[in-house]
Amino acid sequence: MNIGQAAQASGVTAKMIRYYESIGLMPPSPRSEAGYRRYGEQDLHLLRFIRQSRRLGFGIDQIRQLLALWQDRGRSSSQVKALAQSHVDELNQRIGELVAMRDTLSHLAMHCHGDDRPDCPILEGIAGAALSDNPGAKAECGGSGATSAASCSPAQQAATADAVAADTPAAAGGPAGDSDGQAHHIPQG
Repeated sequence: MNIGQAAQASGVTAKMIRYYESIGLMPPSPRSEAGYRRYGEQDLHLLRFIRQSRRLGFGIDQIRQLLALWQDRGRSSSQVKALAQSHVDELNQRIGELVAMRDTLSHLAMHCHGDDRPDCPILEGIAGAALSDNPGAKAECGGSGATSAASCSPAQQAATADAVAADTPAAAGGPAGDSDGQAHHIPQG
Protein backbone atom coordinates (compact mmCIF):
# COMPACT_ATOMS: atom_id res chain seq x y z
CA MET A 1 0.00 0.00 0.00
CA ASN A 2 1.11 3.59 -0.56
CA ILE A 3 1.71 6.21 2.13
CA GLY A 4 -1.82 7.61 1.95
CA GLN A 5 -3.32 4.17 2.47
CA ALA A 6 -0.87 3.44 5.28
CA ALA A 7 -1.78 6.74 6.92
CA GLN A 8 -5.48 5.96 6.74
CA ALA A 9 -5.04 2.39 8.01
CA SER A 10 -2.71 3.33 10.88
CA GLY A 11 -4.18 6.65 12.00
CA VAL A 12 -0.79 8.37 11.53
CA THR A 13 -0.59 11.19 9.00
CA ALA A 14 1.59 10.82 5.91
CA LYS A 15 3.67 13.76 7.12
CA MET A 16 4.37 12.02 10.44
CA ILE A 17 5.18 8.74 8.69
CA ARG A 18 7.82 10.55 6.63
CA TYR A 19 9.10 12.25 9.80
CA TYR A 20 9.37 8.95 11.71
CA GLU A 21 11.34 7.53 8.79
CA SER A 22 13.61 10.58 8.65
CA ILE A 23 14.56 10.31 12.35
CA GLY A 24 15.01 6.54 12.18
CA LEU A 25 12.05 5.68 14.40
CA MET A 26 10.94 3.33 11.67
CA PRO A 27 13.02 1.90 8.84
CA PRO A 28 12.85 3.54 5.41
CA SER A 29 10.10 1.99 3.35
CA PRO A 30 10.91 0.18 0.14
CA ARG A 31 10.02 2.06 -3.03
CA SER A 32 7.94 1.01 -5.99
CA GLU A 33 9.37 1.20 -9.52
CA ALA A 34 7.74 4.60 -9.77
CA GLY A 35 9.51 5.75 -6.59
CA TYR A 36 6.51 5.66 -4.25
CA ARG A 37 6.88 4.42 -0.70
CA ARG A 38 5.37 0.99 -0.08
CA TYR A 39 4.08 -0.27 3.26
CA GLY A 40 3.00 -3.67 4.54
CA GLU A 41 1.18 -5.04 7.56
CA GLN A 42 4.33 -5.02 9.70
CA ASP A 43 4.76 -1.30 8.99
CA LEU A 44 1.14 -0.67 9.98
CA HIS A 45 1.68 -2.55 13.24
CA LEU A 46 4.76 -0.43 13.95
CA LEU A 47 2.89 2.80 13.13
CA ARG A 48 0.01 1.85 15.39
CA PHE A 49 2.49 1.11 18.19
CA ILE A 50 4.06 4.55 17.72
CA ARG A 51 0.64 6.25 17.59
CA GLN A 52 -0.49 4.57 20.83
CA SER A 53 2.80 5.46 22.53
CA ARG A 54 2.28 9.09 21.53
CA ARG A 55 -1.29 8.99 22.86
CA LEU A 56 0.13 7.86 26.19
CA GLY A 57 2.42 10.89 26.17
CA PHE A 58 5.75 9.19 25.53
CA GLY A 59 8.37 11.33 23.83
CA ILE A 60 10.34 10.30 20.77
CA ASP A 61 13.34 9.05 22.75
CA GLN A 62 11.09 7.04 25.04
CA ILE A 63 9.29 5.57 22.03
CA ARG A 64 12.65 4.62 20.56
CA GLN A 65 13.42 2.75 23.79
CA LEU A 66 9.98 1.11 23.83
CA LEU A 67 10.39 -0.02 20.23
CA ALA A 68 13.80 -1.51 20.99
CA LEU A 69 12.33 -3.39 23.94
CA TRP A 70 9.27 -4.47 21.92
CA GLN A 71 11.45 -5.84 19.15
CA ASP A 72 13.84 -7.60 21.59
CA ARG A 73 12.18 -10.91 22.38
CA GLY A 74 14.86 -11.57 25.02
CA ARG A 75 14.01 -8.47 27.04
CA SER A 76 12.90 -8.60 30.64
CA SER A 77 9.57 -7.05 31.49
CA SER A 78 11.28 -5.20 34.36
CA GLN A 79 12.96 -2.93 31.79
CA VAL A 80 9.60 -2.07 30.23
CA LYS A 81 8.02 -1.52 33.64
CA ALA A 82 10.85 0.79 34.73
CA LEU A 83 10.40 2.91 31.60
CA ALA A 84 6.63 3.02 32.07
CA GLN A 85 6.92 3.87 35.77
CA SER A 86 9.36 6.68 35.02
CA HIS A 87 6.83 8.09 32.56
CA VAL A 88 4.03 7.77 35.15
CA ASP A 89 6.19 9.75 37.59
CA GLU A 90 6.73 12.48 34.96
CA LEU A 91 2.99 12.58 34.24
CA ASN A 92 2.19 12.91 37.95
CA GLN A 93 4.61 15.82 38.23
CA ARG A 94 3.02 17.56 35.23
CA ILE A 95 -0.46 16.89 36.63
CA GLY A 96 0.60 18.49 39.91
CA GLU A 97 1.89 21.54 38.05
CA LEU A 98 -1.34 21.80 36.03
CA VAL A 99 -3.48 21.50 39.17
CA ALA A 100 -1.45 24.27 40.83
CA MET A 101 -1.89 26.49 37.75
CA ARG A 102 -5.62 25.80 37.69
CA ASP A 103 -6.00 26.50 41.40
CA THR A 104 -4.08 29.77 41.18
CA LEU A 105 -6.04 30.98 38.17
CA SER A 106 -9.34 29.91 39.74
CA HIS A 107 -8.46 31.85 42.89
CA LEU A 108 -7.61 34.95 40.86
CA ALA A 109 -10.75 34.65 38.70
CA MET A 110 -12.90 34.24 41.79
CA HIS A 111 -11.65 37.59 43.07
CA CYS A 112 -12.18 39.46 39.81
CA HIS A 113 -15.42 41.42 39.62
CA GLY A 114 -15.53 41.10 35.83
CA ASP A 115 -17.20 44.47 35.45
CA ASP A 116 -16.30 47.82 33.90
CA ARG A 117 -13.79 48.74 36.61
CA PRO A 118 -10.13 48.78 35.54
CA ASP A 119 -8.93 47.01 38.72
CA CYS A 120 -8.25 43.39 37.89
CA PRO A 121 -6.96 40.90 40.47
CA ILE A 122 -6.09 38.50 37.65
CA LEU A 123 -3.67 40.92 35.97
CA GLU A 124 -2.36 42.12 39.34
CA GLY A 125 -1.79 38.50 40.43
CA ILE A 126 0.07 37.71 37.23
CA ALA A 127 2.17 40.87 37.60
CA GLY A 128 2.88 39.94 41.24
CA ALA A 129 3.95 36.46 40.23
CA ALA A 130 6.22 37.98 37.59
CA LEU A 131 7.79 40.09 40.34
CA SER A 132 8.33 36.98 42.45
CA ASP A 133 10.32 35.46 39.57
CA ASN A 134 12.96 38.05 40.46
CA PRO A 135 14.90 36.62 43.45
CA GLY A 136 15.10 40.09 45.02
CA ALA A 137 11.37 40.78 44.69
CA LYS A 138 8.93 40.61 47.58
CA ALA A 139 5.26 39.76 47.13
CA GLU A 140 3.99 42.09 49.83
CA CYS A 141 3.41 45.74 49.12
CA GLY A 142 5.17 48.40 51.17
CA GLY A 143 3.92 47.89 54.71
CA SER A 144 0.21 47.98 53.90
CA GLY A 145 -0.37 44.62 55.57
CA ALA A 146 -1.23 43.04 52.21
CA THR A 147 -0.24 39.42 52.00
CA SER A 148 0.17 39.08 48.26
CA ALA A 149 0.74 40.98 45.07
CA ALA A 150 -2.81 40.02 44.04
CA SER A 151 -4.19 42.27 46.78
CA CYS A 152 -1.86 45.20 46.03
CA SER A 153 -2.96 48.19 44.04
CA PRO A 154 -1.14 48.94 40.79
CA ALA A 155 0.54 51.89 42.53
CA GLN A 156 1.75 49.61 45.32
CA GLN A 157 3.03 47.14 42.74
CA ALA A 158 4.90 49.93 40.96
CA ALA A 159 6.47 51.00 44.26
CA THR A 160 7.46 47.39 44.90
CA ALA A 161 8.97 47.13 41.43
CA ASP A 162 10.87 50.39 41.98
CA ALA A 163 12.18 49.07 45.31
CA VAL A 164 13.30 45.86 43.65
CA ALA A 165 15.02 47.81 40.89
CA ALA A 166 16.86 49.81 43.57
CA ASP A 167 17.73 46.51 45.28
CA THR A 168 16.03 47.48 48.52
CA PRO A 169 13.42 45.35 50.25
CA ALA A 170 9.85 46.37 49.50
CA ALA A 171 8.43 44.54 52.53
CA ALA A 172 9.23 41.85 55.01
CA GLY A 173 7.35 39.01 53.28
CA GLY A 174 8.46 36.28 50.91
CA PRO A 175 7.78 35.67 47.25
CA ALA A 176 4.33 34.55 46.07
CA GLY A 177 5.81 31.50 44.40
CA ASP A 178 7.90 28.55 45.41
CA SER A 179 11.50 27.72 44.58
CA ASP A 180 10.74 27.23 40.89
CA GLY A 181 9.31 30.75 40.62
CA GLN A 182 5.79 29.49 39.92
CA ALA A 183 2.98 31.21 41.80
CA HIS A 184 1.05 28.21 43.04
CA HIS A 185 -1.37 29.94 45.35
CA ILE A 186 -1.81 33.59 45.98
CA PRO A 187 -3.64 34.03 49.31
CA GLN A 188 -6.34 36.58 49.58
CA GLY A 189 -5.46 39.67 51.62
